[in-house]
Amino acid sequence: MTTYDRIGASYADTRRPDPRIAARIRRALGGAATVINVGAGSGSYEPSETVWAVEPSAVMIAQRPAGAARVLQASAESVPLADDSADAVMALLTVHHWGDLEAGIGELRRLARQRVVIFTFDPDINHRFWLLEEYLPQAAVFDGTRAVAVDRLVGLLGGARVETVPVPHDCTDGFLAAFWRRPEAYLDPQVRAAISLFAQIGDDVVRPGLARLEEDLSCGRWHDRHAGLLERDVLDVGYRLLVADP
Repeated sequence: MTTYDRIGASYADTRRPDPRIAARIRRALGGAATVINVGAGSGSYEPSETVWAVEPSAVMIAQRPAGAARVLQASAESVPLADDSADAVMALLTVHHWGDLEAGIGELRRLARQRVVIFTFDPDINHRFWLLEEYLPQAAVFDGTRAVAVDRLVGLLGGARVETVPVPHDCTDGFLAAFWRRPEAYLDPQVRAAISLFAQIGDDVVRPGLARLEEDLSCGRWHDRHAGLLERDVLDVGYRLLVADP
């Protein structure tokens, strides 16, 4: 059973593609006429040029919309497609879940004729996000065991352009740091249910930190501490696009 077999049941509702991030991903894909989406989940951010989606979780596959690209139930580390199967291959917020990173990146490079696009996060920045640093430091420690350094990815890709992707304050895609200006969202079990980190660390770690967050929101302490965030429209919380032409 994959992580997303356990947590993915409401993923399509709470992890809706953000159009501004989608535009960045589309630009990164360039003029690719054919695309393979590896670690595709429910199909977020798949362009119309997608010819194959690769996803190991049956729960996620079941949420793919009608008319979505053909899907292969397979892992990133072993994709049953021929070399050079598409102009571009993309892997979005997925590499930190792979059991064998080197094998997975090797598959992306093998499948792509022209370009590989990875959307990921820089743990050195992401782990300084206020939720982790102030309320869930144990979660940040755990996340460090699965997070992948951007430099390591660049090396495995044989070189890549790294682009910063600031997160809008009203981001519609509910990944970990999407609610940086909406702290009350983290108190919502449905929001947390679609964030893999919460599912993997357990309630015993999460509950005390969220109780402190709820108290700080109630008394105004959070707003006093983070007043500057409330004046910002976007924030760099570590999300990065890696664009490689192998």
